[in-house]
Amino acid sequence: MYRGVIKRQRLIPAATGLLIAAIVLSGCNGNGDELSFDITGSNTVQPLSVVWAEEFMAANSGVSIAVSGPGSGVGIAALIDGTTDIAQSSRSIRQSEIDAANARGITPNEIMIAKDALAFVVHPSNSVTELTFAQLSAIYTNEITNWQELGGPDLAITAAARDTNSGTHVFVKETVVQMRGLLTEDTGLEYGPGVLFLPSTSAGISEVAGNPGAIFYAGLAYVTETVQAVAVSQTGDDPYVLPSVETATEGTYKVWRPLFYYTDGQPTGIVKTFIDYCLSAAGQQKVLEVGYVPAQ
Repeated sequence: MYRGVIKRQRLIPAATGLLIAAIVLSGCNGNGDELSFDITGSNTVQPLSVVWAEEFMAANSGVSIAVSGPGSGVGIAALIDGTTDIAQSSRSIRQSEIDAANARGITPNEIMIAKDALAFVVHPSNSVTELTFAQLSAIYTNEITNWQELGGPDLAITAAARDTNSGTHVFVKETVVQMRGLLTEDTGLEYGPGVLFLPSTSAGISEVAGNPGAIFYAGLAYVTETVQAVAVSQTGDDPYVLPSVETATEGTYKVWRPLFYYTDGQPTGIVKTFIDYCLSAAGQQKVLEVGYVPAQ
């Protein structure tokens, strides 16, 4: 799909899983002498990476994995700068980023590790339970500013979003705000000046839980009982569907995206062993347990 990116996606049979790691780690690693590596990037992917890292380290004594989630853009920039081993991302790498990486001798290698359904959440007291792409677009461009305009309470809307470092920020802008692929698509639309940009998904959930007028978007793994997800329809003529692993898997929920790991070239050694575990049947079972959708 992108020049300079090597596509790689492979699931490991269930009988292998962590056993592969134990065999490989008995005598070698990816860098010759260190059994440690970093995963940096997407706040959306972070909960899954943390679970995988904990499982992998528990099964492999001496391995150290550091996971941080400042945003997809930060992770990809770290890969380009050579300061992370794996960039986790909730968006595809841009051609400009590939060019910058290639200029530094880095060859971004794309690995789809899972999928994620993105939920739009409101305060539990909000009577608005269904929204179309056009309505969501109008909320996030500040064309609609009161819930009463959508049949809800007479309450100002606080449209909360992730900051510009976030791959989710980009995905929502292109897919929902600009209504990609619909007859109403408008690539000139941007987030409105009244949108509240937040540094993390957890901050967005907290905002909605404490603000009856707020709306936010979050990966399923972050959705708690303190907020309620709304059912979404692309046009209003198609069904309104609630986000879930099941509806994302069967394709009836339309706001979903692939999640990626990026490495410099094909992974080797300890990093390869870890990613092989992530793509194994055991690793993909963890995808379901955390609240994401398996890669295949």
